[in-house]
Parts: sequence; C-alpha cells; structure tokens
Amino acid sequence: MTDNMTGNNPAKAKTKKLPSPEEIWSCIRREANKEAENEPILASFLHATILNHGDFASALAFHLSDLLNSATASALSLREVIDKTLAENPNLVTAALNDVAAIRDRDSACAECGTPFLYYKGFHALQTYRIAHWLWNNNRQELAFFLQSRGSICFGVDIHPAAIIGHGLMLDHATGIVIGETCIIGNNVSIMQSVTLGGTGKDKGDRHPKIGEGVLIGAGSKILGNIHVGEGAQVCAGSVVLKDVPPHSAVAGVPAKVVGKPNEDMPSLFMNQQLN
Repeated sequence: MTDNMTGNNPAKAKTKKLPSPEEIWSCIRREANKEAENEPILASFLHATILNHGDFASALAFHLSDLLNSATASALSLREVIDKTLAENPNLVTAALNDVAAIRDRDSACAECGTPFLYYKGFHALQTYRIAHWLWNNNRQELAFFLQSRGSICFGVDIHPAAIIGHGLMLDHATGIVIGETCIIGNNVSIMQSVTLGGTGKDKGDRHPKIGEGVLIGAGSKILGNIHVGEGAQVCAGSVVLKDVPPHSAVAGVPAKVVGKPNEDMPSLFMNQQLN
C-alpha cells in the first residue's frame, strides 16, 4: 500500500502527483483493516474510528469529537456540530484530505496515511481550526472560541478561529504553535513546532503575518507583525522575523536577515533545512 503513495524523495516528488481524496480514504481504510488484524488490542479503536464509517467526513467528525470531548461538551454534542459543518462544507473535507496527503508526502517519519489521521495532533488541531473558522464566519463566535480553547488544551496548538489558512498544510510535531487572529497562510505551507505567527503589541486591526504559498517555517521561529513572507521563502529555525521576507529567499537570525535562498522553489514540499 505505502509503495503506491507519494514518497519523501524530492526527485520523485517533482514528478509524482499527490493521491486523490478518494485514494487517501481508501488507503486509510486498507491500513486500518491490516492493523486491526496485526494488533488486536487496537481493533475496536480502529473499527470505531475508521472502519465503521462509510466516508472520511463521518470518520473525521467522530474522531475529532472524541478527542475534544469534555465534561461540559460531550463527544455526542460536538459530533453533531462537526457532522453538520462538514456536510454543509465539503471543501473542508477536501482540505482535510489534502492535509493528510501533505503530511504523508513530507514527513519522513510518516509511512502511512492513517497515521496522521489517527495520531498527529498537528492534523487534529488544524481540522479543529477549520470547523471553528466556519463557525466564526457564521455568527457562532462563542462556540468557535470554545473549540479554539479545547484545541489548545488537547493539542498544544493555539489557532485563532478568524485566521485564514489554506490547504495542504503540515504542522510538524505542532507543540507550541500559535497563529494569531489576522494571520493569512497560503496553500502548501509547512510549519515546525514552537512557531509563533503573532502581533507586536496591543494594536487592534490587521496586525499578524501573511505567509505565502510553499513557505517553510523552521522550529522555534517567531514572525511578528503585519508583515509578508513571500511565496517559496524559508524561515530558518530560531529566527525572529520583523520585516517582510522576499519570495524565494531564506532568512535567519535575531532579527532575521536574508542569508541566501532555499534549495527548491517551494521549500515546504521538500523539508530541506539546508540553504544555497
């Protein structure tokens, strides 16, 4: 099964397209069937989370609601909200499937499609944000804030529900990621752990970073203020970025300065931390 999916070899990634949403869901089910046989202790978990569901949206709603369950908002009540949101917005399901494909393609520690769906809190936090974002835009801000809070508690990732985030994202390891209210993040971005996309003070209004498509943001980086990180740029680990970053450039340091350029046009797709 894994031989049929896109691997982590950059040379291959340039020529192979990512699997379709239908292929991803089929792959997740095949993996779950196999693992239920190989690891009987997980069989009921895999059946409840994946194999008992007819489609990806149903499985996602069940799994997220179970993870976000609390004493004050049961998994059943949360599942009703998530089910309804996904049914009315099939683009959210497509985005989630694209996120699975992105992780499977870019994360060298991920050998199967089911792994991020089941176990990766970066994926879970991102899908929780997607539900909260829809609620936020439909005058249900209080429930959106509740999901933001639960996501922060459960997954260690704090994403404001008003932020605008594209598809094909990988939040790698994810612990400590903070994404502010007026952030805009393009498609196919990779963000490592302990990254802050934040403001610089108490100003209201548009005050958070704008991240272009294909950007790779290294671990521990802080990008602060209403600044732009251009398409295909790379922010090296531990950097503090306070000014715009030109497209297809690499910045490093405190404060960050241009130090070269990435090895690829879209460094997020290759996860290569080295520079030209």
